[in-house]
Amino acid sequence: MNTLMSTDFNFPGQKSVYKGKVREVYTLDNDILVMVATDRLSAFDVVMPKGIPYKGQILNQIATKMMKDTEDIVPNWLMATPDPNVAVGKACIPFKVEMVIRGYMSGHAAREYKAGKRLLCSVPMPEGMQENDKFPEPIITPATKAEKGDHDEDISKEDILKRGIVSKEDYEVLEKYTRALFQRGTEIAAERGLILVDTKYEFGKTKEGQIVLIDEIHTPDSSRYFYADGYQERQEKGEPQKQLSKEFVRQWLISNGFQGLEGQSVPEMSDDYIESVSNRYIELYENITGEQFVKSDISNLQERILSNVNAYLAK
Repeated sequence: MNTLMSTDFNFPGQKSVYKGKVREVYTLDNDILVMVATDRLSAFDVVMPKGIPYKGQILNQIATKMMKDTEDIVPNWLMATPDPNVAVGKACIPFKVEMVIRGYMSGHAAREYKAGKRLLCSVPMPEGMQENDKFPEPIITPATKAEKGDHDEDISKEDILKRGIVSKEDYEVLEKYTRALFQRGTEIAAERGLILVDTKYEFGKTKEGQIVLIDEIHTPDSSRYFYADGYQERQEKGEPQKQLSKEFVRQWLISNGFQGLEGQSVPEMSDDYIESVSNRYIELYENITGEQFVKSDISNLQERILSNVNAYLAK
């Protein structure tokens, strides 16, 4: 199936392009950004060789819907979505931290806990917890990009302030916004019969000095969800939780001997497996948004995106 693995657009007024693991960001005149969500799949900070049909559309549409559903509590960068794979918004200077917030002890937190650690980013985790238990209160465990490579590294609030990565005044705003967004995300998830387990938010500052939410929000790539139905029973029996997140891809990779470590090779993904991942992402979309997913025409993705974005910019 046709997938969007990379782009090479030249929009009117284009000044530069940045290619991330999944998104490609075009900077135009007048501080406008065009963010294209590709179908690339990243896990353990490694981009997989094959794309996932409709994944970019799914991530973009969830993120833009969630931006609109939270803009009353936190300002964001978004201006328009001229194409299913594209968001257009205000250029910002990004803060060099990701605000990770965890309501439950899952994923990375659970792996650290099993290794005997009781502090994550200098935040204490209570004794006597089991994997996927709810924390007494959500904890913020920030991450920053490593000096070398793309790996995210845990960092404490104290280190962020001490190293001057974010000012104290700005960090307090980031914390306040992170908690407000997580609360709203939790409420939206609950309406869909889901639990928002953990997520990350990224923020930037406009040239006017306003702190705004940027990048994606509450997508299965940036968040972990459980099904609320049966959660308690599964915890009591010590069974794995039924998840809505990219974790199923990570688990498949682990079972096939890959965790992004040196010397490991990415296992071959068959067409059937790729299709199953695509179907799983569609399931994620429909559960998270409560809406039926409408597949866009992917017969010529590049032309469609170029035409839609140019039509928007011409206005």
